[in-house]
Amino acid sequence: MKFVAFERKLQGTGASRRLRVAGKVPGIVFGAGEPTMIELDHNALFHALKKEAFHSSLLDMELNGTNTQVLLRDFQMHPYKPQVLHVDFQRVDGTTKITKKVPLHFIGEDVSPAVKTDHCTVTHVVTELLITCLAKELPEFIEVDLSNLTKGHSLHVNDIKLPAGIKVVTHGKPNPVIATPVEPKAEEIVVAAAPAADDKKGKKGKK
Repeated sequence: MKFVAFERKLQGTGASRRLRVAGKVPGIVFGAGEPTMIELDHNALFHALKKEAFHSSLLDMELNGTNTQVLLRDFQMHPYKPQVLHVDFQRVDGTTKITKKVPLHFIGEDVSPAVKTDHCTVTHVVTELLITCLAKELPEFIEVDLSNLTKGHSLHVNDIKLPAGIKVVTHGKPNPVIATPVEPKAEEIVVAAAPAADDKKGKKGKK
């Protein structure tokens, strides 16, 4: 994805406030040299932040006519308004090693034996993974195939086929669960009790 940024010469709280009033967002680009202060169009950035790829893939930033590859590292939103207050990017190249969360895309769930045969529902225990890799090898997402999932057996990190050069950071957990099938609950059948003989007689007597 590509976006356009403009160099920001004025700094400070007052300058940032005036930028926001003018429909701009202050930001910074760090890494591989001196930090660069930038500003972006608010509406363009706001809509870009709604796209998954903007958060988890390399971005082409055009600044002063030069294209630079960056990663979105952080952004701040207004507590209650739909307004982006600040954004941070990291400048990267082919040798930059990064650690970043990447979303998981689940496929094959509806044809798995757990769902199709045993009528289980599948719980996605995690929907993203923290990975380390070279910036140029960063995947937009990781595909998780659930087509072989069976009742009573969960899918773990070690079961996922990772792209070359990708390592998952598990923070000491040897093989975390990614998805697990949940068996359907047995339906309770409530049978209404037949009216007692005395009740029947009582109803007849009232007629």
